[in-house]
Amino acid sequence: MPPNAGVPASQEKPPGRSLLRHPDFLKLWTAETVSQFGSQITGLALPLVAATILQVSPFEFGLLGTIEFLPFIFLSLPAGVWVDRLPRRPILIIGDIGRAIALVSIPIAYAFGGLTIYQLYVVGFVTGCLTVFFDVAYQSYLPSIVDREQLVDGNSKLEISRSASQILGPGSAGILIGLVRAPFAILLDALSFLFSATFVFLIRRAEPPIVPHDHATGPRPSMRSEIAGGLRYVTGHQWLRSIAATTGTSNFFGNISGAILILFLVRDRGLTAEFIGFAFSIGSLGVLLAALTTGRLTGRFGVGRMLVATSIGFSLSGLFIAAAPDDLVFGALALSTFLAGYSGVAWNINQVSLRQAITPQRMQGKMNATMRFIVWGTMPIGSIIGGLLGQTIGLHATIWVGAIGGLIAFIPVAVSPVRDIVTMPEPVGDDVRG
Repeated sequence: MPPNAGVPASQEKPPGRSLLRHPDFLKLWTAETVSQFGSQITGLALPLVAATILQVSPFEFGLLGTIEFLPFIFLSLPAGVWVDRLPRRPILIIGDIGRAIALVSIPIAYAFGGLTIYQLYVVGFVTGCLTVFFDVAYQSYLPSIVDREQLVDGNSKLEISRSASQILGPGSAGILIGLVRAPFAILLDALSFLFSATFVFLIRRAEPPIVPHDHATGPRPSMRSEIAGGLRYVTGHQWLRSIAATTGTSNFFGNISGAILILFLVRDRGLTAEFIGFAFSIGSLGVLLAALTTGRLTGRFGVGRMLVATSIGFSLSGLFIAAAPDDLVFGALALSTFLAGYSGVAWNINQVSLRQAITPQRMQGKMNATMRFIVWGTMPIGSIIGGLLGQTIGLHATIWVGAIGGLIAFIPVAVSPVRDIVTMPEPVGDDVRG
């Protein structure tokens, strides 16, 4: 039986001190909160610069989003190797400072009349590359800051910041962009990265030392062999394998529907942009509710049950929009967004915490990078298929394909030993070969 898999709640280890009195976690949380809100500005401002100031073509506009996403496909696996070879805090600081420098070049170029779409491409690609390293290091760094039994609480608090930025950030960013114009609004995001780097720099809790390679055992493993080691670790671990399968399947079918969802709501159902935005705002409350309640619910029902229940939730979420008649589509969109938001965030809090808890420190980077590569790799494939299906079989039929296909997403976790986990288990040891 896996460690702690059958421990009743009454015998759980008493929780440690509150993270609200944990100075190093508070610094990390503050850094991430400011950065999340700042990123909402750039997320809206960068495409607005391309569309309204530079007046680019539709192809050039679409290429901007593609270039921003490319680093997440091509760099995730190598980033995992480097994150395991190097201390993680300096990676976080360099990632923040590098993104600040890249972003501040936009208002400077605009002020001197030299801003072009090619600069936006470069900035988007550079910030994407640095974000890949930052995100992999960030998920691998949290277990160095908090104790194992505090991981769910820590990830829950970090999700509060992310969900709050998703709910409040776009509206605030829109107002700010209207006041100071998009290029100069990006300057605030650059400052937020510098603020984040300062707080990460102030963290004092030491990381576990990086174990140097023992040359007596032979030459250092190559980048390729370490990437292969990360893939073997994830695909060979029954818990991680089932989590990756559920997340990847959900992302695949969700993006089949998501690729044409707005087009379907506008053309087939006649919703205005205001109604769509309002429905998404209502639904986004599920994200915040999940961030606030997941820790308590996990403590009461157990990690495994929460993972199964939330996977069923997001597997069902697409059916409401597909089945709703015209007069109920607004409510169906809000309900679908709420269920997907709540289930998705609660799922992520627990599955990320579980991954962090069971993985030895020397494998954290490669594990996180491999998981991201697998579950994000299905997203562009789903989007391409969704666009093709929307053009050939129709928008509503494509929504049904995504909704019905998504029903199988929960199965890998539901039939795996993950469902039996009660409390966060401990790593089996640090003897994993990467």
